[in-house]
Amino acid sequence: MEVSVKNLMVNMNDNADIREYEARTDLALEANENIQQKNETCSGIKVSKEFDEKSGLKITCIDITDKQGEKALGRPIGRYITAENMQLTTADEELQSNMAEKISSIIREMLSPYLSIGSPSVLVVGLGNKEVTPDCLGPLVTDYISVLNYGEEDNNAKINMTAIAPGVMAQTGMETALIVKGIVEASKPDAVIAVDALAARSSARLNTTVQLSNRGIHPGSGVGNHRTGITEQTVGVPVIAIGIPTVIEAATIVGDAVENFTASFAASDIFAPMDRILKDMTEEEKRKLMLEVIDPVMSEMYVTPRDVDASVRRVAYIMAQAIDKLVE
Repeated sequence: MEVSVKNLMVNMNDNADIREYEARTDLALEANENIQQKNETCSGIKVSKEFDEKSGLKITCIDITDKQGEKALGRPIGRYITAENMQLTTADEELQSNMAEKISSIIREMLSPYLSIGSPSVLVVGLGNKEVTPDCLGPLVTDYISVLNYGEEDNNAKINMTAIAPGVMAQTGMETALIVKGIVEASKPDAVIAVDALAARSSARLNTTVQLSNRGIHPGSGVGNHRTGITEQTVGVPVIAIGIPTVIEAATIVGDAVENFTASFAASDIFAPMDRILKDMTEEEKRKLMLEVIDPVMSEMYVTPRDVDASVRRVAYIMAQAIDKLVE
């Protein structure tokens, strides 16, 4: 067993870019956890944590402050806030409302520097394909929120809210960023809230985690389908991104399963050598190994929970509640 694993490692392409083999994740929290696992430090990354008892949300705020932090996490300078609660899809009505209130307060804080005095306006953009269940989070949120701008000057709302679900390039033939830019130029909102489904490294974070960022979003990046980003640079106004992971890469699941299996039989003569080798490997090396041994078709697959349809609807409703609370 030990010889076989070593041979597989030797056969890997040593010239490949190591980033190609990193487990895909859209969460800054998980990218930072990867750095911590390597016992690395970076002065350009500031982390703070809190627990909100009322909502049960564990809040982690990651500030990327310089180019060193950008390089380490692979994300632009900015603020990335993660809110976690394992009950996100199972909470009762009261807890749902409390979680929505807390998330709304985070969005409000991120938006506040950009809103005009008098009649502020926000465009909510639901990114994703409504016909694909793990990718329909954004369009569902735009279905659920209350739009409050019908051309009326006095509607008693603190923020005029408009919404659009522009679809995906496979449906429209156009870059989503181009569509959003056109709408922004015509409607002139103060800011955009972009909502999208994400990819996670840990299956425990599927439909239980919300990431909020003041640096926009790149649709499809978590599943390797890179499209033009929805950012202030591409659409013309500040973009607050809200994302919830709904999928995980198949290679990551296979790797975790192999590691857990060998660890369970670490005392046996057959599996002990492989367990020792896996423990000595970095995350990048483990992922590279899994991509070498699994079926080429499977290496491009992504996995989602079996109840994803119900879960996505529940979290979309909570996100819609959080956005609706902005206008109260």
